[in-house]
Amino acid sequence: MPKMKTLSGAKKRFKLTGTGKIKRKHAFHSHILTKKSTKRKRRLVKTGLVDETEKKRVLLMLGLK
Repeated sequence: MPKMKTLSGAKKRFKLTGTGKIKRKHAFHSHILTKKSTKRKRRLVKTGLVDETEKKRVLLMLGLK
């Protein structure tokens, strides 16, 4: 059997927490920021968590499952 490979894009985008949750960054904060409110931009800076429904897929991409 060949080795299971990590998707290099996924390892740049996701980090595991100590409790096993997966951290991610919010989208829509890279360009066209003039039309977005300050409050919205500030919320997009903070990290979020991957939803439980997507957790299995992300762990597969990271080669952890």
